[in-house]
Amino acid sequence: MTTHAPQAAQAVTLPTTLDEAVAALTAVPAAVPVAGGTDLMASVNSGQLRPAALVGLGRISEIRGWQYQDGHALLGAGLTHARMGRPDFAALIPALAAAARAAGPPHIRNAGTLGGNIASAAPTGDALPVLAALEATLIIAGPGGVRREIPVSHLLAGMDMLRAGELIGYVRVPLLHAPQVFLKATGRTGPGRAVASVALVLDPARRGVRCAVGAIAPMALRPLEAEEWVGRLIDWDNNRAIVPEALNAFGEYVAAACIPDAAPAEDGSVPQLPPAVLHLRRTVAALARRALGRALS
Repeated sequence: MTTHAPQAAQAVTLPTTLDEAVAALTAVPAAVPVAGGTDLMASVNSGQLRPAALVGLGRISEIRGWQYQDGHALLGAGLTHARMGRPDFAALIPALAAAARAAGPPHIRNAGTLGGNIASAAPTGDALPVLAALEATLIIAGPGGVRREIPVSHLLAGMDMLRAGELIGYVRVPLLHAPQVFLKATGRTGPGRAVASVALVLDPARRGVRCAVGAIAPMALRPLEAEEWVGRLIDWDNNRAIVPEALNAFGEYVAAACIPDAAPAEDGSVPQLPPAVLHLRRTVAALARRALGRALS
């Protein structure tokens, strides 16, 4: 039995290559690509989405693994969270593996994919702040075998959108060979949607810190001034030492940058932020402080 009204049968295409999938989307512009379907099927079951046709991506083996390429990891968009959470992947990109392990219960991690996390662009997507902090880029497959590359942050910010017939094929991530941390706070114990998350990576070659905060805004936020400030305080030549006070200050700096004070009123007074917002800001500060402390320890 079902609680949903009967629907007309949908056309389903199951390509085996990336270019075949692009051709199928080009031939039927109303078709919707589906990999793990963790977000798509939730929208279908709730009645928010009624796709005219589906293009299944599960048989495209070329996007389900990864390879090394010029100091980068080229990750297939079809990589599942469960696969990214394994030890061999964690040795490659620790923060992304940690985010994958935190993505939800086993059935979600087994089905959900990296490309789906990016394409759905849900603010609570655990992989998104990690990709922002790593300054990852996307390789987009288009009609006629065309490939183009864009920063993942441009897609998430709406600065460069997927065009008709295009698919996310791969994610290019620089291999920094340095500590990386992903932390998140949820509204309940155990795996769940993030209330706030922080990804932090060290970049010793540039003597810098990269940080991104997720779940508190429509896209992951980069507190660039806080990154630059704390990068100058780290003794990169002496085991990356830093004074303890700087950890607390960094957390507060990140939180204030991402959740600023309210604008002054006409009389010059500054309204107090609501208690829930203040609590969220304290949560972000704690996550950022802990993330930097773990990365430097």
